[in-house]
This record gives sequence, C-alpha cells and structure tokens, in this order.
Amino acid sequence: MPIQVTVGVLALQGAFAEHLATLNALATKSCTKVKSLPSLTAKLVRTPEELDTCDALIIPGGESTTMAILARNTGLLEPLRQFVRTKPVWGTCAGAILLAESIEGGKKGGQELLGGMSVKIGRNGFGSQIDSFEATLISAPDAKALAKKEGDFVGVFIRAPVVLGIESDPSRPEVQILAKIAPQALPPLDEEGTLPHDDDPRMIVALRQGHLMLTTFHPELTKDDRFHEYFVLEVIAPLFSSPSSPIDK
Repeated sequence: MPIQVTVGVLALQGAFAEHLATLNALATKSCTKVKSLPSLTAKLVRTPEELDTCDALIIPGGESTTMAILARNTGLLEPLRQFVRTKPVWGTCAGAILLAESIEGGKKGGQELLGGMSVKIGRNGFGSQIDSFEATLISAPDAKALAKKEGDFVGVFIRAPVVLGIESDPSRPEVQILAKIAPQALPPLDEEGTLPHDDDPRMIVALRQGHLMLTTFHPELTKDDRFHEYFVLEVIAPLFSSPSSPIDK
C-alpha cells in the first residue's frame, strides 16, 4: 500500500493559500524525486481535529501575535505545541517567530510561542513594511539539496524577522544552517553605515533542527518550490523509513 503523507498548512491568518498551492503543485509534479512520497496530500488546518489528521505542518507568514491569539481562541495552541514536539513543522516568517525559543521586540504584554527550535528571533528585524526587499540566498555547503541548476533562490522579505542567536541545547538535535544572505542586505550597524561582520547571525535566513525548520522569508511568494521540496523530501520523508520515526501512521 502506498505511503500517504498529509501536510497541513495552518490557516488562521497569513499566506496559507500560497503554501497550499505550492504543495498541491509539488504533489502532481512529474519528478523522480517525488516518487519517494507516492501520495502527498495538502490541506488547510483551522481546528485541533484537522491537525490530528496531519503528518507535518507549515506555519505561514503573517502576523505572529494574531496567529497566537487565534490559535488560543480556537483551542489550537496547546495541540500545536504538542505537534511541534514530535512531528515535522516548518515556519515561514511569522511561523519562524512562533517556533523560536525566545524573541526580542515582542508586543507589550508578551507573546505566546510554540517553541521547539533553539534560536532567538527578533521581530521586524529589517524594519517596517516599506523596508521589505528581495535578496539572493547563499546556500550552506551541507544543504546541497537546495541548490539547483536553474539559478539562485531569491528570497522575499516582508517585515521579516531576524535570527539573533543560536542557543546551545545538548538535549536537542544540532541546528543546521541552510541558507544566508550577504552582509550588504542587512541594515547598517550604526548611523555611519557600518556594515555587519561576516559572522552576524542576522545573515542566517533558513535553519533546520531535526524535524523542525524555519525560514525568515516567504518561499511561497515565489515560483521556486525548492524549499517546499526540501521540507517534503529531506525533513518529512526520512521519518517514514526510520524505525524510530515520531510519525505514527
């Protein structure tokens, strides 16, 4: 019997429709790689019952505080926290904020997080909506699956968060850097226009830690599906062949 994989997209607020469209296109893509997942189904998630039917989840970009409030009001917040502990989850932009262990620049009164990834995130790290931009990504050497002959991946950054630091936690898998942007794409360090150093953590725009993944930009707003393909083939698929898989079918 073919393996059936259901990838949910949290649909409380934000760019969930774009993620769903990309996943649906990937499911029907005529590509030998996709044969490792013979039956990929994508669905929107708005209730705990819908979440229960998913093997993996994408948390889209949007407004992280609003998402957290809506998740609590719909009874999804605690189920999402439990889901993050054992199943593959990818957070983009606002979703990246929710997956962080801690944040800087949160709204007054604090913000509820899902946690799970050993990183500290700064909200609106590049400025307001008018400071949105596009930048070419630099794939990490150990993320060859993201490299394609078609050319560079151009990330779309809209009120994007920034990675402020990677926290050491021996109880969790090692954090793997998937992609960065050049220092020139970051805001200057001071009014004199001093550029950041090459080791500035804000250059990191894509991370993976075990079954969890985050991107501070919006892959779903491009026609390039390589990050969605990476999530399905590199993060989700191996869990079905592993005897210690956290996915219980």
